[in-house]
Amino acid sequence: MFYENVISLENALKSEGFPLLETFPCPYDPLVTKSGVIRIIFPEFTCVCPKTGYPDFASIGLYYLPGKLCLELKSWKIYLNSFRMVGTFHETVTHHLFEKVKDLLNPEWLLLTGDFFPRGNVDTTVVFETGKRPAGTDLLISPLEPRCKGFC
Repeated sequence: MFYENVISLENALKSEGFPLLETFPCPYDPLVTKSGVIRIIFPEFTCVCPKTGYPDFASIGLYYLPGKLCLELKSWKIYLNSFRMVGTFHETVTHHLFEKVKDLLNPEWLLLTGDFFPRGNVDTTVVFETGKRPAGTDLLISPLEPRCKGFC
């Protein structure tokens, strides 16, 4: 019943079942300022495991130094929420989001993290990054630590 409503990421992309991502002109020139990294954290991302049909929960972290465009936040939120019934692997969806933002914005620098919450005591984090990090970026990035409990 629940699993019957799940669509694969491949089929969702073919059917153009995702809302459009919107942009706006960057209000500063990052090539001049050499700064202005933007951090967007989406802590309630959900998709569905294509093998089991169980929900997967993640925090999606987007960090970028804009080129000419910035990502409009409401459209990003709606885009990410549209994955709720999409069956996809952690690695696949993280890579898809990274490529989507990279192609849309053509940023000077980009980092995207998919920090998936443990299920069955397996903690998965997937990271994609372009180029060298701009100065000051490490102040925005919290170390990703396992959420699983270990035996001490």
